[in-house]
Amino acid sequence: MTTILGLSGSLRRASFNTGLLRAAQETAPEGVRIDIGSIRDVPLYDGDLEEAEGIPAAVSQLTGALAQADGLLLATPEYNNGIPGVLKNALDWMSRGDGLSILRGKPVAIMGASPGSFGTTLAQTHWLPVIRTLNMRPYWEGRLMVPKAGDLCDGNGNLTDERTRKRVADFIAGFAGTI
Repeated sequence: MTTILGLSGSLRRASFNTGLLRAAQETAPEGVRIDIGSIRDVPLYDGDLEEAEGIPAAVSQLTGALAQADGLLLATPEYNNGIPGVLKNALDWMSRGDGLSILRGKPVAIMGASPGSFGTTLAQTHWLPVIRTLNMRPYWEGRLMVPKAGDLCDGNGNLTDERTRKRVADFIAGFAGTI
Protein backbone atom coordinates (compact mmCIF):
# COMPACT_ATOMS: atom_id res chain seq x y z
CA MET A 1 0.00 0.00 0.00
CA THR A 2 1.36 3.41 -0.98
CA THR A 3 0.47 6.05 1.60
CA ILE A 4 0.44 9.75 0.79
CA LEU A 5 0.01 12.50 3.37
CA GLY A 6 -2.11 15.33 1.99
CA LEU A 7 -1.95 18.85 3.43
CA SER A 8 -4.20 21.73 2.46
CA GLY A 9 -2.89 25.27 2.66
CA SER A 10 -6.31 26.67 3.47
CA LEU A 11 -7.97 26.83 6.87
CA ARG A 12 -11.41 27.74 5.49
CA ARG A 13 -14.14 25.21 6.31
CA ALA A 14 -15.41 25.07 2.71
CA SER A 15 -11.90 25.22 1.23
CA PHE A 16 -11.59 24.28 -2.44
CA ASN A 17 -8.11 22.90 -1.72
CA THR A 18 -9.25 20.70 1.14
CA GLY A 19 -12.05 19.55 -1.17
CA LEU A 20 -9.41 18.80 -3.79
CA LEU A 21 -7.64 16.58 -1.23
CA ARG A 22 -10.90 14.79 -0.47
CA ALA A 23 -11.40 14.20 -4.21
CA ALA A 24 -7.86 12.82 -4.40
CA GLN A 25 -8.62 10.52 -1.48
CA GLU A 26 -11.86 9.34 -3.10
CA THR A 27 -10.38 8.77 -6.56
CA ALA A 28 -7.00 7.33 -5.59
CA PRO A 29 -6.22 4.11 -7.44
CA GLU A 30 -6.30 0.74 -5.74
CA GLY A 31 -3.26 0.31 -3.54
CA VAL A 32 -2.95 4.04 -2.79
CA ARG A 33 -4.21 5.63 0.41
CA ILE A 34 -4.31 9.37 1.00
CA ASP A 35 -4.36 10.49 4.63
CA ILE A 36 -5.41 14.11 5.05
CA GLY A 37 -3.56 15.96 7.79
CA SER A 38 -4.50 19.30 9.29
CA ILE A 39 -2.33 22.35 9.82
CA ARG A 40 -5.07 24.18 11.77
CA ASP A 41 -3.39 23.80 15.19
CA VAL A 42 0.17 24.55 14.07
CA PRO A 43 1.28 27.78 15.78
CA LEU A 44 3.29 30.45 14.05
CA TYR A 45 6.94 29.46 14.05
CA ASP A 46 8.73 31.01 17.02
CA GLY A 47 12.28 29.99 17.90
CA ASP A 48 11.70 31.07 21.51
CA LEU A 49 8.67 28.76 21.75
CA GLU A 50 10.69 25.94 20.24
CA GLU A 51 13.50 26.49 22.73
CA ALA A 52 11.16 26.75 25.72
CA GLU A 53 8.66 24.02 24.90
CA GLY A 54 10.11 21.98 22.05
CA ILE A 55 8.19 20.97 18.97
CA PRO A 56 4.41 21.56 19.38
CA ALA A 57 2.19 18.47 19.50
CA ALA A 58 0.38 19.40 16.26
CA VAL A 59 3.73 19.59 14.46
CA SER A 60 4.96 16.30 15.96
CA GLN A 61 1.76 14.63 14.80
CA LEU A 62 2.21 15.90 11.22
CA THR A 63 5.90 15.00 11.15
CA GLY A 64 5.10 11.52 12.46
CA ALA A 65 2.43 11.07 9.80
CA LEU A 66 4.90 12.21 7.14
CA ALA A 67 7.52 9.77 8.43
CA GLN A 68 5.01 6.95 7.91
CA ALA A 69 3.95 8.20 4.46
CA ASP A 70 5.60 7.37 1.18
CA GLY A 71 4.92 10.83 -0.24
CA LEU A 72 3.51 14.29 0.44
CA LEU A 73 0.71 15.96 -1.49
CA LEU A 74 0.33 19.73 -1.09
CA ALA A 75 -2.98 21.32 -2.05
CA THR A 76 -2.04 24.96 -2.26
CA PRO A 77 -4.20 28.02 -2.64
CA GLU A 78 -2.66 31.08 -4.26
CA TYR A 79 -2.79 34.23 -2.17
CA ASN A 80 -1.58 37.47 -3.75
CA ASN A 81 0.30 35.52 -6.43
CA GLY A 82 2.20 33.44 -3.86
CA ILE A 83 2.11 30.56 -1.42
CA PRO A 84 -0.15 30.55 1.63
CA GLY A 85 1.68 31.54 4.80
CA VAL A 86 -0.04 28.92 6.95
CA LEU A 87 1.18 26.03 4.80
CA LYS A 88 4.71 27.43 4.53
CA ASN A 89 4.69 27.90 8.31
CA ALA A 90 3.67 24.25 8.81
CA LEU A 91 6.56 23.05 6.63
CA ASP A 92 8.93 25.41 8.45
CA TRP A 93 7.94 23.78 11.74
CA MET A 94 8.07 20.29 10.24
CA SER A 95 11.66 20.90 9.11
CA ARG A 96 12.81 21.39 12.72
CA GLY A 97 14.43 18.67 14.80
CA ASP A 98 14.29 15.28 13.10
CA GLY A 99 11.81 16.64 10.57
CA LEU A 100 14.47 17.77 8.13
CA SER A 101 15.72 14.21 7.70
CA ILE A 102 12.11 13.05 7.17
CA LEU A 103 11.55 15.67 4.47
CA ARG A 104 14.85 14.96 2.72
CA GLY A 105 14.21 12.83 -0.37
CA LYS A 106 10.45 12.62 0.30
CA PRO A 107 8.43 12.57 -2.93
CA VAL A 108 6.13 15.60 -3.12
CA ALA A 109 3.43 16.67 -5.57
CA ILE A 110 1.66 20.02 -5.71
CA MET A 111 -1.87 20.74 -6.84
CA GLY A 112 -4.19 23.63 -6.23
CA ALA A 113 -7.62 25.11 -6.76
CA SER A 114 -8.52 28.75 -7.06
CA PRO A 115 -11.65 30.78 -7.77
CA GLY A 116 -9.59 32.75 -10.31
CA SER A 117 -8.88 32.01 -13.96
CA PHE A 118 -5.27 30.85 -13.62
CA GLY A 119 -5.59 28.16 -10.98
CA THR A 120 -2.57 28.24 -8.71
CA THR A 121 0.16 28.59 -11.32
CA LEU A 122 2.26 31.14 -9.44
CA ALA A 123 1.88 29.51 -6.02
CA GLN A 124 2.97 26.14 -7.42
CA THR A 125 6.02 27.77 -8.95
CA HIS A 126 6.80 29.59 -5.68
CA TRP A 127 6.89 26.27 -3.84
CA LEU A 128 9.85 25.03 -5.90
CA PRO A 129 12.61 26.91 -3.97
CA VAL A 130 11.16 25.64 -0.67
CA ILE A 131 11.05 22.05 -1.94
CA ARG A 132 14.57 22.38 -3.31
CA THR A 133 15.88 23.77 -0.01
CA LEU A 134 14.30 20.90 1.92
CA ASN A 135 15.87 18.42 -0.53
CA MET A 136 12.52 16.86 -1.32
CA ARG A 137 11.88 14.93 -4.53
CA PRO A 138 9.28 16.83 -6.61
CA TYR A 139 6.89 15.16 -9.00
CA TRP A 140 7.81 16.71 -12.34
CA GLU A 141 5.45 14.76 -14.59
CA GLY A 142 2.62 17.25 -14.42
CA ARG A 143 0.83 19.93 -12.49
CA LEU A 144 -2.77 20.02 -11.45
CA MET A 145 -4.33 23.45 -11.42
CA VAL A 146 -8.05 23.88 -10.97
CA PRO A 147 -9.24 27.36 -12.02
CA LYS A 148 -12.74 28.70 -11.38
CA ALA A 149 -13.13 26.22 -8.53
CA GLY A 150 -16.30 27.91 -7.31
CA ASP A 151 -18.05 26.60 -10.42
CA LEU A 152 -16.73 23.05 -9.87
CA CYS A 153 -17.39 22.61 -6.15
CA ASP A 154 -20.44 22.52 -3.93
CA GLY A 155 -21.05 24.83 -0.96
CA ASN A 156 -18.84 22.65 1.26
CA GLY A 157 -15.85 22.83 -1.09
CA ASN A 158 -16.36 19.30 -2.41
CA LEU A 159 -15.24 18.83 -6.00
CA THR A 160 -18.34 17.76 -7.91
CA ASP A 161 -17.21 18.23 -11.51
CA GLU A 162 -16.59 14.74 -12.94
CA ARG A 163 -14.11 15.90 -15.59
CA THR A 164 -11.97 17.56 -12.94
CA ARG A 165 -12.29 14.58 -10.62
CA LYS A 166 -10.89 12.44 -13.47
CA ARG A 167 -7.96 14.86 -13.79
CA VAL A 168 -7.36 14.49 -10.04
CA ALA A 169 -7.48 10.69 -10.29
CA ASP A 170 -4.98 10.72 -13.17
CA PHE A 171 -2.68 13.12 -11.30
CA ILE A 172 -2.69 10.95 -8.16
CA ALA A 173 -2.12 7.77 -10.15
CA GLY A 174 0.82 9.40 -11.93
CA PHE A 175 2.35 10.67 -8.69
CA ALA A 176 1.85 7.35 -6.88
CA GLY A 177 3.48 5.59 -9.81
CA THR A 178 6.72 7.49 -9.21
CA ILE A 179 6.96 6.77 -5.50
